[in-house]
Amino acid sequence: MIKSPLQKARSKYIPKLPKSLGESVALITGKPSEAIADKEAIKQMFPNTYGLPLVTFESGETSKNQILNVGVVLSGGQAPGGHNVISGLFDALKKLNNRNQLFGFIGGPDGLLSNSFIELNSAMVSDYRNTGGFDIIGSGRTKIEDEASYDKVISNCLKNNINALVIVGGDDSNTNACVLAEYFTEQKAGIQVIGCPKTIDGDLKNDYIETSFGFDTACKVYSELIGNIQRDANSAKKYWHFIKLMGRSASHISLECALKTQPNIAIISEEIEKYKLTLNKIVGQIAEVVKKRANKGENFGTVLIPEGLVEFMPSIKKLIAELNDILASKPEYYQLPTSQAKRDFITGLLSEESAKVYSSLPDSFAKQLTLDRDPHGNVQVSKIETEKLLIDMVTDRLAKDQSFHGKFNPQNHFFGYEGRCAAPSNFDADYCYSLGYTAALLINSGKTGYMAFIKNTSESFDKWLAGGVPITMMMNMERRNGHLKPVIKKALVDLKGNPFLMFRSKRKEWANNTDYIYPGPIQYFGPTEVCDAPSETLLLEQETIFQEESVLV
Repeated sequence: MIKSPLQKARSKYIPKLPKSLGESVALITGKPSEAIADKEAIKQMFPNTYGLPLVTFESGETSKNQILNVGVVLSGGQAPGGHNVISGLFDALKKLNNRNQLFGFIGGPDGLLSNSFIELNSAMVSDYRNTGGFDIIGSGRTKIEDEASYDKVISNCLKNNINALVIVGGDDSNTNACVLAEYFTEQKAGIQVIGCPKTIDGDLKNDYIETSFGFDTACKVYSELIGNIQRDANSAKKYWHFIKLMGRSASHISLECALKTQPNIAIISEEIEKYKLTLNKIVGQIAEVVKKRANKGENFGTVLIPEGLVEFMPSIKKLIAELNDILASKPEYYQLPTSQAKRDFITGLLSEESAKVYSSLPDSFAKQLTLDRDPHGNVQVSKIETEKLLIDMVTDRLAKDQSFHGKFNPQNHFFGYEGRCAAPSNFDADYCYSLGYTAALLINSGKTGYMAFIKNTSESFDKWLAGGVPITMMMNMERRNGHLKPVIKKALVDLKGNPFLMFRSKRKEWANNTDYIYPGPIQYFGPTEVCDAPSETLLLEQETIFQEESVLV
């Protein structure tokens, strides 16, 4: 790896650990847990790992078990800070016992199945400290979901004397970790499984997982780009920028970036769903803001759009659910010779309501809704060009509005991969290092089926609290690929939570005025209040509740 001057300087950064993970650490056992929903179904499916107690760490005497040989897997999409999870895991294992070993499975879960791994030594780990990406061992999206695969993982681990696995991933990857922990326990394989919460989307969070790692860094990267575009818009004064942001199942990124940059419009998918707003209604509200600003001579602005928006529009959400089931159960669809034949085939299997919606969509958009699903059965919303659809519809609406006398020159953008592998912010560097460190302590304490957590993350690092939460505690039953399956419940934007309420109280001002904030790039060196600040979302979650009520704009 050829290092830039910044990388060389960052390699000297020493992540901060909470006081609770000091020189000597004791395990504190709490009360038994239960699933967030569908308790009986989850209990029946996970009889060996359901109801485990919450655990935390505090200063005390550290117990030491047998020599630990730990495997680590980076699963799913990249997120800033993954290398620091590995660094914290490695350092803690070596501190517990210098004979402990850490192995990295190559290419994500595939490495577990193919027995492809490397031993991670001090020199290699040090080379990747505080860097972005997952390139130290690579990642992958393979899902391990049948007994033959589970047995292959057991065989490969035992063959290499690996007695614990750390799965670094999002809700689907950690659901898989929970399934593996249950199966390994049932089979008395002697292999522990610990999860770490990763996803820039921010939808893996609950009372114990206050934020998923990578969210802070990615939002700061996107906010810098949005701020740059807004400054350009305010300089040229002739373009409307429609910016789609990552966030398949929740709008946390769009909300965080809105709070950081104060755009003219930011769409929050969860609100669209709550008020059952149609595509035409959304288009009408955007067009109205464009017209009001044009009347003031301001023919420019910014619109933030979460990539998963289409799945939150009631009629399209219902359509997508039906499409998911059809595509999962009708493989003959993929053999049809033409796009029209495929569209006719789909239309004939849809409900009357969904068939009407599907038939009304432009060919290009309808085709995007039937693209191949990801390994978890989800529509690949990043390939659905919602921003272009909105531009086309707003353009058409304004062209038919005889009271509109301004100019509308739209530009479209999609910020996705730009934020996934950035060098982690100080917050993510510290947070990830602490997560990895905690994962090692959970393994040393003999735990399995847990996810490492760090709480009090809106406070200074010395007040952070570390522990483990049973993964079954986060589970509910959801329909995937046409079947009900146990999965970690996604956290959506809370429309009664402080971050959204703050946004809602300000958006009319932002729509009518040019109140842009230009955050600039991530700062790694300098005053603590600048360099170590957590996300606006985390900070606002500690603030007073707002009461104003308004819909969209």
